Amino acid sequence: MSSAPNTPAEYWDKYRPAVQNRPAADRFDWTGLPGTGPGHEILGTPKNALDLGPAEGENAAFLACSGVEVTAVDFSPIQVDRARGFWHDLPNLEFVHAEACAFLDQDIRLWDVVYSTWGAVWFTDPDELFPRIARRLAPGGLFAFSHREPIAGQYGAQQMGGKWLEGRETELTVLRWQHTPEQWTDLLKRHGFTDIQAEVIPAPDAALGTLLVTARAA
Repeated sequence: MSSAPNTPAEYWDKYRPAVQNRPAADRFDWTGLPGTGPGHEILGTPKNALDLGPAEGENAAFLACSGVEVTAVDFSPIQVDRARGFWHDLPNLEFVHAEACAFLDQDIRLWDVVYSTWGAVWFTDPDELFPRIARRLAPGGLFAFSHREPIAGQYGAQQMGGKWLEGRETELTVLRWQHTPEQWTDLLKRHGFTDIQAEVIPAPDAALGTLLVTARAA
């Protein structure tokens, strides 16, 4: 039997603790598989962008190097500190320690783009997150996110586990929200988004691919 879910920050504070080297930021990556799928062109030419769940921050860094003003929000203080260390020399890039919904409630800026690559959108109740994103997008702004293609039948809030720390017997778990392209489309329509595109990008090795979703603010 799986354990009760940990708090999200607790889980991610302990996720990939061995990542110590600055990652490459030579391409915007939606899939986690090098050279697979589209890149930054999905986002158009925004002046500013909000990254929800940046992890090591390479996608945010790529956009910042392209001249976009990027704010990257993560609720794991360990990951935020690590990302700040990796990219402290880049202008146009700010890492903020906050939970996504709380940040969107408190920061009144409007964004040309809000995006999440296997990040906060995957791990936050969309009925809580989507209306907040809709309020913070500039008119016609783009919302884009990706997550792993769900296993058939495993939709909605699902427990995700992982023995990320060697020597630990207790499995850490956290909830993630995953849906089919049709289910995401219905959710986004319900929260007022338009021009919705949702597709699965296949993985080269025939394993589970990546679900990529884009939508526009009304």
